[in-house]
Amino acid sequence: MSERSPATGTQPVAPTAARDAARAQAQRHPSDVTDAPAPEANGALHPEPAPAVELAPALADPLGDLVEAMKRPEQVGRITPGPAREAVRDLERRLLGADRTMRRREMAAGAGVSLLSARKIWRALGFPNLGDEEVFFTTVDQDALKSILEMVREGVLTEETAISLTRSVGQMTDRMVVWQVEALVEDMVQNQKMSDPEARRNLVSLLPEIIEPLEDLLVYSWRRQLNAAVHRLVLRAETGLAASAEGRDGSEDDAPLPLARAVGFADLVSYTSLSRRMNERTLAQLVQRFESKCAEIISIGGGRLVKTIGDEVLFVAETPQAGAQISLAMSKEFAADELLPNTRVAVVWGRVLSRLGDIYGPTVNLAARLTSLAEPGTVLTDELTASTLAGDDRFVLEPQEVTAIRGFGDLTPVRLAPGTGSGLVLD
Repeated sequence: MSERSPATGTQPVAPTAARDAARAQAQRHPSDVTDAPAPEANGALHPEPAPAVELAPALADPLGDLVEAMKRPEQVGRITPGPAREAVRDLERRLLGADRTMRRREMAAGAGVSLLSARKIWRALGFPNLGDEEVFFTTVDQDALKSILEMVREGVLTEETAISLTRSVGQMTDRMVVWQVEALVEDMVQNQKMSDPEARRNLVSLLPEIIEPLEDLLVYSWRRQLNAAVHRLVLRAETGLAASAEGRDGSEDDAPLPLARAVGFADLVSYTSLSRRMNERTLAQLVQRFESKCAEIISIGGGRLVKTIGDEVLFVAETPQAGAQISLAMSKEFAADELLPNTRVAVVWGRVLSRLGDIYGPTVNLAARLTSLAEPGTVLTDELTASTLAGDDRFVLEPQEVTAIRGFGDLTPVRLAPGTGSGLVLD
């Protein structure tokens, strides 16, 4: 490691760098360095060396600060100005709810658990490993650990389930926080004409004003979503399985899976080539417009957006008719959007396994394969799904040529088109 000046903590510049700086200064302002010592024959300066040149605070080993910040995320870097440093510390106290006063062993002991158990929960939340001497934890951390482990002690949850639930919170809130921070930064860059670093610094002063409203919204949304999940995943599960039995003989690959869902994919056409030609702002606008439009259509159609994967969204609906309506609305909306390319869409009615907030099974795989086969601006489905939609005037079904589909053999894709009626009514 390089030495640092004990008085300032900044890094001295090596003699060669000092000499080069002096030469550059001489070229710009010769009069300023007329008394500078001449170099000796070997290139070294005379015995009276020039004082070490210290880097300005803004240039003081930023990479070193970044490495330390990665080890200890809440650490404030040395190059951060004093007022900003205090603002970050005040914000940390407000967010964490208390000062950090405990090391990991003290926190675990106070919660009445082994360090190993405490580390399992900490890792499940998505936080980094810490050394024994890191004063990192607060009484709030300890209370949270106690509340999780209390459910295990009382037999409400197994340890494995408690860790899984904890991981769900850690992963979802991590993505949510990154999303929110980037949205706020982008707003300041676009509407207040700040640079990206300026916007991120300004975030520290903006966040105190919106912490409580966002926290209230988070709890409200979680309760609403949990209520919807109870109806969707619990109360209507048997009804969905009964509905999915039509046209089946029980030998299908997805027959053992517990939930019946319409599974759909929507994929932006030519996204890769488009993204290479776009600047950062234009690409961000395209991705956000695509995701927000998909989320709106899926929500209006009564479905659920499972996840977004770059230029593709995966969604589910509880009936084949709802899945078909959502798929047709997506295809129509993106075809009419002047800023977005067309989409390829596919929807398949079948059975799935729901785990970790995602869905799995042959139905998902088949929907993905059909999406890759669809022509831009069209919707494909399979024969079984088509048979459940047959006779519904809202849909027109056009069988296509038999195609070999990887993992499924020869199948007959069916093109899905709008029939009578207005379809989904979007605002």
